[in-house]
Amino acid sequence: MNGFLPISKQDMHDRGWYYCDFLLVTGDAYVDHPSFGTAIISRVLEDAGYKVAILSQPDFHDERDFVEMGRPRYAVLINGGNIDSMVAHYTAAKKRRSDDAYTPGGKAGKRPDRAVTVYSMLARRAFPDVPIYLGGIEASLRRFAHYDYWADRVMPSILESTGADGLMYGMSERSVLELANNLKHGKKGAEACVGVRGTAYMAHDADSLAFEAVECPSYEDVCADKADYARSVKLQYDEQDHVRGKALLQRHGRRVMIQNPPAKPLTTEEMDHVYALPYMRTYHPSYEPLGGVPAIQEVQFSIIHNRGCFGACNFCALAFHQGRYIQARSHESVIAEAKQIVQMPGFKGYIHDVGGPTANFRFPACKQQEEHGLCKNKRCLFPSACKNLEADHTDYLNLLRELRQIEGIKKVFVRSGLRYDYMMADHNDAFFRELVEHHISGQLKVAPEHMSDNALYYMGKPSFSVYEQFRERYARINQKLGRKQYLVPYLMSSHPGATLDDAILLAEYLNKVGYMPEQVQDFYPTPGTLSTAMYYTEIDPRTMKPVYVAKTAEEKAMQRALLQWRRPDKRPIVLAALKKAGREDLIGFGKECLIRPNRGETPPAPAKKAARPAKASAPRAPKKKGWAKAKPRRKR
Repeated sequence: MNGFLPISKQDMHDRGWYYCDFLLVTGDAYVDHPSFGTAIISRVLEDAGYKVAILSQPDFHDERDFVEMGRPRYAVLINGGNIDSMVAHYTAAKKRRSDDAYTPGGKAGKRPDRAVTVYSMLARRAFPDVPIYLGGIEASLRRFAHYDYWADRVMPSILESTGADGLMYGMSERSVLELANNLKHGKKGAEACVGVRGTAYMAHDADSLAFEAVECPSYEDVCADKADYARSVKLQYDEQDHVRGKALLQRHGRRVMIQNPPAKPLTTEEMDHVYALPYMRTYHPSYEPLGGVPAIQEVQFSIIHNRGCFGACNFCALAFHQGRYIQARSHESVIAEAKQIVQMPGFKGYIHDVGGPTANFRFPACKQQEEHGLCKNKRCLFPSACKNLEADHTDYLNLLRELRQIEGIKKVFVRSGLRYDYMMADHNDAFFRELVEHHISGQLKVAPEHMSDNALYYMGKPSFSVYEQFRERYARINQKLGRKQYLVPYLMSSHPGATLDDAILLAEYLNKVGYMPEQVQDFYPTPGTLSTAMYYTEIDPRTMKPVYVAKTAEEKAMQRALLQWRRPDKRPIVLAALKKAGREDLIGFGKECLIRPNRGETPPAPAKKAARPAKASAPRAPKKKGWAKAKPRRKR
């Protein structure tokens, strides 16, 4: 147990401490593994010589757990956990979840809604004169005025609502060390954030700016005008770059929120050092009698080799949190971690994943990014691969080959996070072939999200034709190797811009290839994304043009049901959706029909088939050749 950081006053006394320098409060159970932000930040501070104590999932009804830990010397650091506390608690339909993978025993209810806000208020009560700094995904994505899906309104910066002294956004190893150094040398409160990249703070004016700045529409403006909200979000994305990004200002009444430019990326050597720190690689042993922490199961025998994603899908928070610039660890660092995993209790020879936000990115998209940053109004893979993109899997392939040779490892999997459009931009089959031969087991998960080019445009995803080419290439390589392995797609319903007609086109395609997904993700409007801005404003921030948004529970249910049309419980909804869209031609007995008519009803003549939208057309595809193993039709 001594290898873990202290989680109680007694633990501190056992170490000979009478105080800690930093009290790190988290909404998750304490898991000392580099897949958890709490573990990384605490170990980075410890490595720099600071005394760090962990207060995980404190009782949120009063401040007694905070007081019991004792006043920290420099600051209280607060995060909501590895995922947003509201996402952890509620489904996209705003229904309460029954479990929490980041809590001992998977038990729900051990952290509050809006955990960062609640913990900040408790910390202020417990230690009125101690600075409070926020971090993690929950605070990072709420640093500006933001639309809150659960409250269904625009909320101010989390700095304004919590009264915290500052906030660290993105991956904060550099920021937290610079902040700690400022505190150590006598700076207090928001003053300690001035000039520190990757931080934000509130001020009475912008006189103390250390960087060139641009101003967003104010909190009051974005509340009053949805067009101002859309413009604000676009500006925030435009400046989210460590090379060319400027500081951003957003006024909240008489005060101004100041966001310094993003932190500089870690070098390969710095990343190697961070991942070589003495993590225990599991949850604190005090959780064992409670059943452990379920979240460790997905990552305990997995390796993160990179950060960032230049794919930048509109619905994903990565571009706004980690950024689009790729950072990667060295082969030596990854191999050292793999050898450490081999020695762990319970390891059976299988590395579950070698990935990151996007598994197959090992370096920036092009050389220009290193000097000039990422393009402001262009994407590397959308709407098609940029001509400057350097699509090359050689380094990643060599890394996987080296991992396969380690004694004690039977199989190295790549389970998720592959960008198939990036793979298609690489015309060398070597990585594709070895992926199929060595690194998947029966199925490969990818994320086309939809097949309507209309819907994909608003998602920031490439044309469905790219996926079709990938599917055919995958099938061809499997056939050549004598394998029977399938593609399992992630699909999304009700994304802004996606219409009922788009959902019907996707259902027709799924019917044609003989596959019905078991799970479909409804679009979830989480803070800080371009897609959430579209959902709230019904404006595309990229163009400032109107966007259709399915907001009623009825249409959301219809779009979702159409993707699972074979399920008997979905039949009434599918029937209603087809009639609403004027697609009665899909009600009948033909192989192209989705459902049969009710008893006594005569199916409409095929000639009455409705015209399809011009922007989205269902491509032809061979049956049972790609998405997943076809399931037998159920009798209706």
